[in-house]
Amino acid sequence: MRLTSFTDYGLRMLMRMAGEPERGFTTAALAAEFGLSRHHLTKILHRLAQAGHVTTRRGQGGGVTLARPAGDIRLGALVRLLEQDQPLVECFGPDRSDCTLDGHCKLKSRLRRAEAAFLADLDRATLADIAFTPQSAGGVAAHQALA
Repeated sequence: MRLTSFTDYGLRMLMRMAGEPERGFTTAALAAEFGLSRHHLTKILHRLAQAGHVTTRRGQGGGVTLARPAGDIRLGALVRLLEQDQPLVECFGPDRSDCTLDGHCKLKSRLRRAEAAFLADLDRATLADIAFTPQSAGGVAAHQALA
């Protein structure tokens, strides 16, 4: 299964926040650390905030923080949220009229089971399991340079 960049960056930001749960991250700092546009990051954070995974505060001392402990946030739930409206294959989406095999396809049920198994495995892990704290002041870039 290939995840969208929306999900990829959403998980990376959450991993980063889980590594320093007491810190409020600004959108500017996260955007710079991950090399993302603030606009794209804001769309991701908006979805996460609507679902109650993060809280945002404006002003001095504000920023984005996890809404609850990372150990209470299941990875499967995050992927389902961030991948919403992104079907695994086209025929899982709302417009299935292009499929010439519709009603006779033996692959669809196998793909649904595979997707369910993938998400079930992610449900066994929490955000705390994948929390990330940079080893130096250089943030993610410094960590990647060490890898």
